[in-house]
Amino acid sequence: MPPVKNGTCVLCARFASLTFHHLIPRSMHSNKWFKKNFTRDRMMEGLEICRDCHSAIHQAIEEKSLARNYNTLEALRSHPEVSKFIDWVSNKDTNRVPMRSWRERKKSRR
Repeated sequence: MPPVKNGTCVLCARFASLTFHHLIPRSMHSNKWFKKNFTRDRMMEGLEICRDCHSAIHQAIEEKSLARNYNTLEALRSHPEVSKFIDWVSNKDTNRVPMRSWRERKKSRR
């Protein structure tokens, strides 16, 4: 397991423990389409983000869609659900935000 790194999340701008998010998920690295369209270095690119944002991304976007359509910081920020989450979490305490409260908030809006 990589060492815990503290810093500012590039998505929500909170100071927290950071995790590495591959912009093209590792599960897609052996897929022929991705091997053909992206260099090895490009597939290894990623962002240092907090666990809350990391969890929200993987809950909101399926792996293949994440790899094909949301493989840049700008694209991630433009995803409607991720964008709403970032707006919501950015003013919360940096202690882990229970994802349950985010899901309950989403359900109540429907």
